[in-house]
Amino acid sequence: MIGLQIEVLAIIPARGGSKSIPYKNIRPFAGYPLIAYSIAAALQANLVTRTIVSTDDEKIADVAREFGAEVPFLRPTEISQDDTPDLPVFEHALNWLVENENYKPNAVVQLRPTSPVRPHNCVDDAIRILIDHPLADSVRGVVIAGQNPYKMWHINEKGQLMPIIQVDGVNESYNIPRQELPAVYWQTGQIDVIRPETILKKMSMSGNVIYPLVIDPLYTVDIDTPLDWEQGERLVKYGNLVMVQPGLEKRKLPEKLELLVLDFDGVLTDDRVWVDEAGHEMIAAVRGDALGLRQLRTLTNIQVLVLSREANPVVAERCKKMNVPYLQGVMDKGKVLQETLKEKKIDAKDVIYVGNDIVDLPCFPIVGCAIAPANSHPLVLQQADLILEKCGGQGAVRELCDMLISHYAK
Repeated sequence: MIGLQIEVLAIIPARGGSKSIPYKNIRPFAGYPLIAYSIAAALQANLVTRTIVSTDDEKIADVAREFGAEVPFLRPTEISQDDTPDLPVFEHALNWLVENENYKPNAVVQLRPTSPVRPHNCVDDAIRILIDHPLADSVRGVVIAGQNPYKMWHINEKGQLMPIIQVDGVNESYNIPRQELPAVYWQTGQIDVIRPETILKKMSMSGNVIYPLVIDPLYTVDIDTPLDWEQGERLVKYGNLVMVQPGLEKRKLPEKLELLVLDFDGVLTDDRVWVDEAGHEMIAAVRGDALGLRQLRTLTNIQVLVLSREANPVVAERCKKMNVPYLQGVMDKGKVLQETLKEKKIDAKDVIYVGNDIVDLPCFPIVGCAIAPANSHPLVLQQADLILEKCGGQGAVRELCDMLISHYAK
């Protein structure tokens, strides 16, 4: 049945009134608006034929359209409240599309923005399960539960512990090893695929016949609080997951690293400059960055080069102090980088470039891996393969050096 052409509608619900994290659906998450990850999951799926965002907010609608989704309507306020369940939102979307476009999909995919971390085939795999099971009402993404309910308790009116559930035919199931208990699963927010009649006729987001898509627990991210956000963003930045990304696929560190190229301002400095009455400029730098570069050269065979747009003596003096070669006054960084690699006979795939602003972007596709400090320009954060936890001029280079030493040390 996979070969049959079916109409699969992805709906991304994204209201504007979040209180725990204001405007979280369009807040930058690891370089992109949070909602962009769910839009990308729909657009990159082979079996999704249409992608819409259901929102009550014009700002969210504008961002959704920017990343390729349709916003054919604005959701009514009465079904955009804190306590609004999913069902009326999806009923409204399906009914609106029928009434205004005579559009009737064969399957509906729900992609929640608050679960942005998805394996590449997640959406298509879930759709295939629904297609392969004609009696299924829906497919739901699940992971192996971290806690087993057979070892959970409630307290009765006498103040005594009572097991919530027990395994049939097993005495004191709460005392047997977890490995011998039945496997249990926790529903995640990454993916639901539902037949339209389940929503419109059975008035349910799941129905009675539900099939699972079992997802690796490593991808479990559900953002509701600022702590959830921080942990989820760290997983995306440093978890080395192969996942759906709104932009280009993130590249890993090169298998062999020959050259580390660093921008100066905003990478080795915090991008500020002090100017006295005579026009002399001063910058602030972190000694730890210099120590990290010295250790990197000592413990690995990695060369280091500073490539700066600034034609300023302060660049030369700082690089001399760190004993790092430099090129400054470089207006076309991409061209000069390519010429330098050719001159040094270094394969571009064996190079890392670190930059923080849009003048560095031409260098990113040239090298094997592009890295950005945490406080880089938003466009740089989007295109970087790795985003550091530290800001430029505040230990970002030292953080990277420690990482590279750990990865490439002799």
